[in-house]
Amino acid sequence: MNSIDLSKPFTLTNGQVIKNRLFKSAMSEQLGDKQHNPTSGIATLYLRWAKGGIGLSITGNVMVDRSALGEPKNVVLDEQSDLSLFTEWASAGKQNGSQIWMQLNHPGKQIPKFLCDKPVAPSAISLGSGLEKGFNTPRALTEAEIFEIINKFVTSAKLAKRAGFTGVQIHGAHGYLVSQFLSSRHNQRDDQWGGSLENRLRFVLEVYRAIRKEVGDDFPVGIKLNSADFMKGGFTEEESMQVVQALSENGIDLIEISGGTYESPSMMGSKKKSEPVKASTIKREAYFMDYMVKVRDLVSTPLVVTGGFRTAPAMNEALNTSATDFIGIARTMAVDPDFPNKLIEDPHYGMPLTVPTTGKPALDKMAMVGLVWYEHQMWRIADGKNTDPKLSALGVVIKTILSAGWHTFKKRRA
Repeated sequence: MNSIDLSKPFTLTNGQVIKNRLFKSAMSEQLGDKQHNPTSGIATLYLRWAKGGIGLSITGNVMVDRSALGEPKNVVLDEQSDLSLFTEWASAGKQNGSQIWMQLNHPGKQIPKFLCDKPVAPSAISLGSGLEKGFNTPRALTEAEIFEIINKFVTSAKLAKRAGFTGVQIHGAHGYLVSQFLSSRHNQRDDQWGGSLENRLRFVLEVYRAIRKEVGDDFPVGIKLNSADFMKGGFTEEESMQVVQALSENGIDLIEISGGTYESPSMMGSKKKSEPVKASTIKREAYFMDYMVKVRDLVSTPLVVTGGFRTAPAMNEALNTSATDFIGIARTMAVDPDFPNKLIEDPHYGMPLTVPTTGKPALDKMAMVGLVWYEHQMWRIADGKNTDPKLSALGVVIKTILSAGWHTFKKRRA
């Protein structure tokens, strides 16, 4: 078997060629304006990433419903949007031979209280793990509303294609609406949308099929999916593999694997607070490689694993296991937009990330420094500035409070 490295192109089944194996996973840019259109800075940001050598960029989550926002400055794409601003964004992300896919999302009940009095979800079940203090108990969706939301996903996908994005990704991970439908912990409906796994996966399949019918076979449609929720009574690894198989059988183009929810944020590196990352995982760097090895035996659909990669040797090793076809990176690109070029130019290159801290653990946790610090790096790029690896974590917290107040630090997307 020929050795695969990060520079090798990949051709999807629809013929679209991705120039290398580096995949920018979604990060919430928080660069929407008051009308929830993208600001000009978002095009500047993605142009910088495209020049930095990324093969495929996934945008931060774009909401399909402007009445259901996960964060104050989310971008929304619907019939009210200014499509010219999205066209500028897509054009920037396609420079230097890069691809740019829009991530489409509905937060379900993961909407902070200050944004929504009564969110919707598969069932009227509140978030746990103390999050009920910051998130209102949702109302269960009616079947008519479920079909309305499916149509909103379709509208957003159609408009993304029209604006020039080269694909879309359904956000089915991290406890948002698609993930809520899949979880028996959060979906306790007794109709065709709940109960058995066959019923619980109906929503994501209908979203995918409806998008596919609208955009055609030549336009890539992918998904970000949890390997598991890592919650008692939640979406399990075995169920995840069955969902992957169902999506594969229906022709989905690319599957990105992550894991966890707001209640159990495994996408941050550990399945539970009390459960350290396995030594084998640390050695291979990626958080979810154990799962990938298992799922590769089940499907031939192109796969992406995201979370934990920092060095070219580990990335190339993962590619050569055949367990994944792409390497997902995110925070490293927020610190160094040229990270992809450096990885490809130097097979020994690596960039360990230090954990930003104010020096006060309680403040770090309350202010979500591990997220907001990287957000500020993206804003620097969007403003046409260089990133600052020595950016003061305390300064970031103070600046954020002065500009937006403490409500900014309500549980945020990872």
